[in-house]
Amino acid sequence: MPNIPTTTKTPLHTPDWYIKWVSSVVLLIGMLLTSNQIHPLNLFVTLTGCTGWLIVAILWNDRSIIFTNTVAITILMNGLIKHFI
Repeated sequence: MPNIPTTTKTPLHTPDWYIKWVSSVVLLIGMLLTSNQIHPLNLFVTLTGCTGWLIVAILWNDRSIIFTNTVAITILMNGLIKHFI
């Protein structure tokens, strides 16, 4: 099998790179909390990850990621409001 070099399209070790990776890990932790029914902590953690990705999306000016994370944040906030009211 030939060794095909891979290159990344995004710069490495820039602020958005760190936010992207931390937010991705935080989202995975949020999913783990959700699968173990640890409520409402799962909503707070997932909200944090989505907020990080929203920041990245704004920095990248990527409207599809902005839209997706804005909707996700709205849904998670709705869950938190319903939990505490």
